[in-house]
Amino acid sequence: MARALALARRGMTGTDPNPRVGCVLVLDGQVVGEGWHRRAGEPHAEAVALAAAGARARGATAYVSLEPCNHHGRTPPCTEALMGAGVGRVVYAHDDPNPAVAGRGAARLRAAGIEVRGGVLAAQATELNAGFIQRMRTGRPRVTVKLAASLDGRTAMADGESQWITGPAARADVQWLRACSGAILTGSGTLLADDPRLDVRRADLAATCLQPLRAVVDSTLRTPPDARIIGADGRAVVFAPPGADAGAQARLEAAGARVVRVSAGPGGCALAEVLRALAGLGANEVLVEAGPRLVGALAEAGLVDAWVIYLAPCLLGDLARGMLALPGLERLAAAPRLAWRDCRRVGDDLRLTLTAAAAVA
Repeated sequence: MARALALARRGMTGTDPNPRVGCVLVLDGQVVGEGWHRRAGEPHAEAVALAAAGARARGATAYVSLEPCNHHGRTPPCTEALMGAGVGRVVYAHDDPNPAVAGRGAARLRAAGIEVRGGVLAAQATELNAGFIQRMRTGRPRVTVKLAASLDGRTAMADGESQWITGPAARADVQWLRACSGAILTGSGTLLADDPRLDVRRADLAATCLQPLRAVVDSTLRTPPDARIIGADGRAVVFAPPGADAGAQARLEAAGARVVRVSAGPGGCALAEVLRALAGLGANEVLVEAGPRLVGALAEAGLVDAWVIYLAPCLLGDLARGMLALPGLERLAAAPRLAWRDCRRVGDDLRLTLTAAAAVA
């Protein structure tokens, strides 16, 4: 199962909206086939492993990092492939939270006389597909906020200058976060100030990853049609409330963006609705790269599941901008608490990874 999970991790950057899954086939103590799901619409891990094993799959044990599917999507059910190949036993890590599966895969295999065991290395499998699991269970993606800050918690100078607080190793590391995300979300203020591309540009990742959706929360539709996030691939999404300028929407759509109307909310847009819309577009994980207002609004609404903070060994002073805008607290006991997940050095900087107490690990 550990090998199946390692194979599944090879699909970190291309499977949305599907989960990351690996499969290993073992017969008489020997691996006879293995595979992983590379990209949505392509064969699932079980089908790849069965093709590699051929006739040797008969009587083998299949180790799969997620319960095999039992429904028709863009590919046939994996249960049928396993049964057709004559697999004798199936061991899987985690129950599939997809309502279209939800135990039916295991039940179908048992009904066919195949021995089935679940729950092997389930915690590791859950962590691997935390975004998919959350989207299936709650209808919203897993949200990670990425911040780059000085040691005194400042993200930009008073005039907005921020390139570059962190070093090249940290910036390269962020490209991996982007490649593993189904969407990158920012605010219109950051877009107007920096005109970011919000794409994966590291050559080793860009060659194989599914480029994430590029999403903007824009309460007044001031995103310019020539912004760098907008391109012919149709993967730019601008969220705006009902009252925003219809003419601006037409200009953005003519340039290739998709404009999605959501309910009005604090700061302009209902952020929970924005996230549900991104889930509906197939994003399991959303990476937020935004200014203090949008980050603060997401945090205040309890919509942040994880934080990745790159701390640079420099001090910017009191006049520099802070990491997020939150209302003042009167008591220490009211301060939101986070859980440490990782702390490591990346080049000259530190990368801190934390999760909300209630987030899927």
